[in-house]
Amino acid sequence: MTGAGMLFWVQLRRDLGQILLWSLGIAVLYWSQAVSVESLYGTPQEFEEAAASMEGNAAFVAMTGPARALDTVGGQVTWQSAALGSVLVALMVMVLTGRNTRGAEESGRDELVRASPVGRYSVVTASVLEAMTASVVVGTAVAASLIAYPLAVADSLALGLGLALVGWCFTAVTLVAAQLTAGVRATYGLVGALLAAAYLLRAVGDTTGSWVSWASPIGWYQAMHAFSGVRWWPLVAPAAATAGGLVGAYVLLRHRDHGAGLLADRPGPSRAGRCLSGGGGLAWRLHRGSVAGWAGSLFAAGLAYGSIGDDVEDLLGDSEMGRTLLAGEGVDLVAAFQATSLLMLALIASGFTVSAALRMKSEEIGHRVDPLVAASLSRGRWWAGHALVNLAGSAVVLGAAGIGFGLGYGTTTGHWGRLAVLVPAQLAYLAPAMVLAAWSWVLYGLGTRWAVLAWTGPAVAVGVGYFGDLLDLPTWLQALSPYEHLAQVPSESFAWLPLLGTSVLALLLAVGGLWAFNARDLD
Repeated sequence: MTGAGMLFWVQLRRDLGQILLWSLGIAVLYWSQAVSVESLYGTPQEFEEAAASMEGNAAFVAMTGPARALDTVGGQVTWQSAALGSVLVALMVMVLTGRNTRGAEESGRDELVRASPVGRYSVVTASVLEAMTASVVVGTAVAASLIAYPLAVADSLALGLGLALVGWCFTAVTLVAAQLTAGVRATYGLVGALLAAAYLLRAVGDTTGSWVSWASPIGWYQAMHAFSGVRWWPLVAPAAATAGGLVGAYVLLRHRDHGAGLLADRPGPSRAGRCLSGGGGLAWRLHRGSVAGWAGSLFAAGLAYGSIGDDVEDLLGDSEMGRTLLAGEGVDLVAAFQATSLLMLALIASGFTVSAALRMKSEEIGHRVDPLVAASLSRGRWWAGHALVNLAGSAVVLGAAGIGFGLGYGTTTGHWGRLAVLVPAQLAYLAPAMVLAAWSWVLYGLGTRWAVLAWTGPAVAVGVGYFGDLLDLPTWLQALSPYEHLAQVPSESFAWLPLLGTSVLALLLAVGGLWAFNARDLD
């Protein structure tokens, strides 16, 4: 363990800004649910009516968790935020742990560190300590935001502490995955699959009322019953899983070679086909797994949203404030809910768009671009190949979300004609998605060190989309999101002019990004 403490402080100082942003975002997620709930339901009768509607909807339970104490603000906050908060904190520790362990080995940084007088387990230990510290910071921020709201102290602490232990559990999961795989993307893929399985097991257990939810760390967190008779003993499960996972990861670390994984990589074809001779074919080869994963996830999310059907009217009940926030005066509630859901799905899909746009950065800093452009492939063709695959992949992901939404709604209500409205409305968000991609290309074109700022695009879009009306954000700030300029179909009539304007903006930014990339040297 020699040098683990020093490496821990170095990693923490480097990632401190990212950790604070994650903490702030997740804390705002929990806090905003309390604000939203009190805005929607002003009387106990409205709370009871909404709770009765939510408890009887299996789609709601599958998406969020078991319905407990939904006639209280704290119960609603727990129900609406716990599952999503668990996913977010798991993604945070996955990125931190994966980048500082498997990513460091893949890039060669770990070899330089190991050449100095440090212990064999120091890098791994420092990475684990950082991820666990980040989880505690997130849990503290969540608990503090709810206590300041104010909600009950003990239950708020339970939500924060449980969320921190979920982060610890997935830190151990990521560390085990890093020993099994030979690349950071494979690590992320394996952890992502396990996270999806945990969410699915929790959903199956909650909808059927069986023990299956106890096979999921998310189910352990929700079993604490915050704001519905809090209990502390379920924390034993994530603590024990964390300890067992860390021990297993250290054992696996002893039995593998540096830079290699215990699971052997599958060899590729002996000869590259014609599809790999250009930039587009190679880019598709790199992105196809991510496209498939995001498309499947967004299809399932759309299916869940669509299966709510026409129950949105029962959900809001007699809450005039809720109807005003969702639809305004004289607007059909179901259409307004569908328009809002399509926007939420598009905002989630923006995560794929930006991550795919930044794949060019990871290829460059991994020194995999130099041998390509040194041969017959030009820089422009290489860049264009990734850009076209980004465009096509974003269309596939958005299309999958729209199809899932339409199928869910049709299955629930029998109104299959809505499918022809929902899918084109979802695909219209491809234009603002390309604005975010082009913004990423501009920053990447300026230099790889600027590329991390690409996430400011989806951060602004998500902040405006989720909290713009709720927090009454300034008009100029909301206008910064390209998603705000499109008509929200089906509650509004489709308009071509905003779509064309957004597309032209994306094209201009893309041209600027290509010019900037061609004007600089490769790292």
